[in-house]
Amino acid sequence: MSATPALVIGAGPAGLMAAEVLSARGHAVTVAEAMPSPARKFLMAGRSGLNITRTPAPGFCEAYGEAAPWLAPMVAAFGPAEIRAWAEGLGQETFAGSTGRVFPRAMKASPLLRAWLARLEGQGAALRRRWRWTGWQGEALRFDTPEGPRLETPAATILALGGASWARLGSDGGWASLLAARGVALAPFRPANVGLAVDWSPAMAPRFGEPVKAAALRAGPLVSRGEFVISARGLEGGGIYAVSAAVRDGAPLVIDLLPDLSEAEAAARLARARRGESLANRLRKALRLDPARRALAMEFARPAPEAPAALAARLKALPVAHAGLRPMDEAISTAGGVSRAALDEGLMLRAVPGVHCAGEMLDWEAPTGGWLLTACLATGRHAGLAAAARLEGG
Repeated sequence: MSATPALVIGAGPAGLMAAEVLSARGHAVTVAEAMPSPARKFLMAGRSGLNITRTPAPGFCEAYGEAAPWLAPMVAAFGPAEIRAWAEGLGQETFAGSTGRVFPRAMKASPLLRAWLARLEGQGAALRRRWRWTGWQGEALRFDTPEGPRLETPAATILALGGASWARLGSDGGWASLLAARGVALAPFRPANVGLAVDWSPAMAPRFGEPVKAAALRAGPLVSRGEFVISARGLEGGGIYAVSAAVRDGAPLVIDLLPDLSEAEAAARLARARRGESLANRLRKALRLDPARRALAMEFARPAPEAPAALAARLKALPVAHAGLRPMDEAISTAGGVSRAALDEGLMLRAVPGVHCAGEMLDWEAPTGGWLLTACLATGRHAGLAAAARLEGG
């Protein structure tokens, strides 16, 4: 059995930020990571451009929904402006895109991660790979390591174990049973930012892989103008992810194939179409729908109304027949996890004093576009500060 003053379990963004805060204050920190390398989901998220946060704007925290009042003070202390300054302090210049998303100039996650790990090493933090936490043995934390079983008795512990999606990258939610056994209140895991399963007709096969750009999605109170993709499995991409929480909770999904055209104008254009013209030709000629939107109309609008006004109404609120959400392990993120009631103001477990939690294992959710990583970094920092205060007798 050995003791380290501070132990962080999980080397994703929240865990690494907690380790940075602790080590910057002079505390010896060990970061235990179950995978062979750290931050695998972070690296995967950066393959198409690492969106680290958004430009500061009023109402930023409203995207966190019911969790907004809880997360707001943490995000206010370490939000978009602070995250950009932090990244640039690591030598990674940032820029804001037209939609407000903020990226490192290099776009990829790997340069930022390398600089971050170098900073941690310089501050004395130790990274232990292939250390899988398996629960408690008495009051000690038990690990399976390449050298065999190991027990640790830190003065302060931060759990940053991720949610329950992308198990192959380390986020499998297996920690939930360990915390439940210690009396920690948990909310059930649910998929967030996830695609939709659709049982397509054979006619849709030529459209697989095509993006849908000029359309709007609506489910319950959520509306999205984001791009999405027609795939062999269903509908995927940012536009769908933005409304998937409402679909998950039972709201019907409709697509406005003509978001920049009023229903009346669409009806007028359809009325001018030649008599007897096929539906496909009316969609192409009268409404100038591109092939992807025409395919969606042909798939979901049938039997299509003949009357121009009725057809326009259908195309402005096209009901999507789907087979539910894709599996949770395919979700970008998850809702559920450690409940707010289980934590004190320093994100310490009330049932397990000295153990703090951070990141996606907490019960909150947000859309993609910078909010997810912002909250992971902010809660990691908050937990790190609270653990440091505990070590310092504060």
